[in-house]
Formats: sequence, structure tokens, C-alpha cells
Amino acid sequence: MTAVLRRLAGVLATLLAASFVIFAAVYAAPGDPAVFLAGGRDKLTPERLAQVRAEYHLDEPLFEQYGRWLWDCLHLDLGRSFKYSDQVADLVAARFPTTLQLVLYATVLFVVLGVGAGILAAVKRSTWVDSAVVGATTLAASVPSFVAAIALVSFFGVRLGWFPVTGSGSGFFGTVRHLTLPALSLALGALALVSRVTRQAMADAAASDHVEAARASGVPERDIVRRHVLRNALGPIVTMCGLVMAGMLAGTVVVETAFGLSGIGSLLVGAINTHDFPVAQAVLLLMVTGYIVVTTLVDAVHPLLDPRVKGAAR
Repeated sequence: MTAVLRRLAGVLATLLAASFVIFAAVYAAPGDPAVFLAGGRDKLTPERLAQVRAEYHLDEPLFEQYGRWLWDCLHLDLGRSFKYSDQVADLVAARFPTTLQLVLYATVLFVVLGVGAGILAAVKRSTWVDSAVVGATTLAASVPSFVAAIALVSFFGVRLGWFPVTGSGSGFFGTVRHLTLPALSLALGALALVSRVTRQAMADAAASDHVEAARASGVPERDIVRRHVLRNALGPIVTMCGLVMAGMLAGTVVVETAFGLSGIGSLLVGAINTHDFPVAQAVLLLMVTGYIVVTTLVDAVHPLLDPRVKGAAR
């Protein structure tokens, strides 16, 4: 119970610190939101500017604004958008499903393909298969997501016409078809990283004494890989998959912009360009919260997969 409370306190402290950094960073961003709210600099009078600052509490000190914003966030009130004049919570709720579907689809791709490629390279270690997997994943890791998006659109979308290049589709199969290229471009770098971690974790597990003893006892190689090597390598593999998935919320910004998806990534870009501070703060806070929650869950699951970690924690 003490460990759980300590972990919960750490999560809350991290969220509090992250929320202040997000608010302060947006507060210090170039541009005056009061000018935008007043309708631009044309015919802007000092009286009008002072009125707008007072109406939106922009004339208060930083810590007072932060305290007011944090209190409203705790009550699920994320403010009102400067640009759309709608509740920020409604804007985020309307865009979040698309981003969540994209992240989940990309996660399935990099887990299946990345872990599968890593297992194949580890089993066929020091062969041409291993070299091919390492070379392909190195190439995939070196390609930025926006370059991958352009290449995928050009080849599979324009030349072959297999997949749509814009929009998120409707229905299950329509959504899968529309999100295939964005998810693949988002998953390429993660696939390479997960593949390398899987390969190395299985190589370390295969070098342990009990694996050598099982092999000397005549246990079939397939059973050794499944019961001993892969099972002992699950800890770092699951940890890396969780960390990569947590970081994908921020990675959707480029992909959603490239494919014209109406997710929170494109919403963040639009909010930054128009100085829509409440929306930018809410989206950034959501991204950071998602990362912290996922990494905390991974940290809690890791001891269940690797008893050695559980014993060390005690």
C-alpha cells in the first residue's frame, strides 16, 4: 500500500509540474492573445485592449492565471476557444477519437511487425535473415515520419490507388482503410525500435544458463524459444512498446497534418498558429497526461512479467 501511495503521489506531482510548464510555456509564447481576441490591430484602442484583458483575466499575474486555469481543469472546465468560441472540452472530445484510433492502429502495426521481426532476427541470428531485418529496420528508423507519409501517399495512394490519402473514413472497414497509410507512416520508426529491443532482449535471454541447460537436455528448440527465451524477454519488450505507444500522441501532429485528419494533433497546430491558447494548453495537457498514465501502467505491469524486477523492488 505504501508503494502504491508513493507512486500515486509521484504521478500527481509530475502532472502538477507538467501542467505549470505547459501553462507557462504557452503564456510566454510570442504574440498577444488580447490583440487576437480584440479583432486584430486595426483600429485597436488602448481602452478596448484593456477591456479584453480584464474580461479574459489576462491582466492578472502568471500564478493567479495558472491557479484559476488549474482549478477549472480539475472541474473539467478547459475554458472557451478564442477562435471557435466553443468549449475546449467539446473540441477535444470531437477530435480525440480520430487520434485514438490512429494511435491504436499504429500500435497494432508496430507491435505485430516489430516484435515479429525482432523474434525472427533473434532466432536466425548471424544469418542473412538477421542482416536483412537489421538493415531494413535501420532504414525505417532513419526516415522521418513526414517523409514516410509523402512516400506512402505518392506510391500507395496516388500511383496504385489502393488507399485514400485524406480523411478518416466512416464505419469500421472505412476507418481502417483511411487510416492504414497514416498509421503505417506513424509506426515505421517505432517498428524499428521495437524490433531492435526484441532482438537484443531475446539474445540476452538466450545466453542465460537455464536456456543452455534446457538445450543440453534435449528440449526442442521451438519450446526453448517459446517457454524460456521469449518469456524472459517479455519485460523489456512490453516496456518499450508501452513507452513508444505513450509517445505517439505527440507524434500524430505531423501525420495528421500530412493526411488531413481532424485529430488533436491538427487541432494543436491550428491553435498554435492562431494563438488559441486555451486549446493549445488543453491538447498539450492531454498529451502529457496520456504519456504519464501509460508509462505508469507499464511500470506497474513490468514486475508481473519479470519476477526479478519484483524481487528487486522489494
